[in-house]
Amino acid sequence: LVYTLRESLKPQKNYVFYCQSCGDIIVKDRKFLRVLPLPSENWSALVEEWCCHPNPFARSTLHPQHDDCFLGDTFFLLNSGNESHKSKENTRVICKRCKTMLGETVSSDTIKYYVTEVIIRPSEESFSPTPRSQFVQSMVAQCLVELSSAKSTFRFMVKGDDGKIYILIWLLNSDTLLVESLGSLSSHSIFTVFGDIFMPSSGPVGTWNAVKVLYQPCIKSRNKDLADAWENDIGVHPLKFPSETCMELLVILGLSTVSLPPSLRCMNSFQVRNSCY
Repeated sequence: LVYTLRESLKPQKNYVFYCQSCGDIIVKDRKFLRVLPLPSENWSALVEEWCCHPNPFARSTLHPQHDDCFLGDTFFLLNSGNESHKSKENTRVICKRCKTMLGETVSSDTIKYYVTEVIIRPSEESFSPTPRSQFVQSMVAQCLVELSSAKSTFRFMVKGDDGKIYILIWLLNSDTLLVESLGSLSSHSIFTVFGDIFMPSSGPVGTWNAVKVLYQPCIKSRNKDLADAWENDIGVHPLKFPSETCMELLVILGLSTVSLPPSLRCMNSFQVRNSCY
């Protein structure tokens, strides 16, 4: 999870980076001397407001050295070192085994990995696979919780690496506890909120922490006027993920909405969604 990544990724420890989709090792036994959070995306503009002279950082870029790991809202930056996953066609970083997009090259020596595509484990721990749908919605939910708490931001615009807007999200509750009675196997397959991706270890009732959100899809020019208005609104925080992941998230949102009773599926033209984490 995003917040546990910030807390558990510590200096002076060895880590292995895995492709979340197939488990292939992306970065092996990397030890960091520094693990630092990146400033907000508008940090350079804010510097100009505080300085009485020309911005001293105008030509500076925040690129990690070999022993650094920089953490952003939806990604982390690593020095590329000896790792080479760059696509020959463009700057997309591709998993060699399953061809999933993991991130993109920021410069000749810096790679951006998205938190929805990579799992990080201490070297002494083994890789344990997580269902893709469960992992994506968990990571996105954690991003919403973290940013809403740190920046008092409750509206988010999900963008793909192609620059297109895919989803508008409005966070309603981040402290929701979802309780679901599984019932029989047949009824579970029809009525469960999360399908077969959140089966509890035991017991007839499952409980999960969840966030409740409203959302609007923006693919194929849907809700274009609203998307344009949100894009120009400083109160809306952008979240960037690989375009394929944005489509996955949109499918997850739609499935959750359909699982709700018809009377609870919409609010003020937005669709309602529960996202577990």
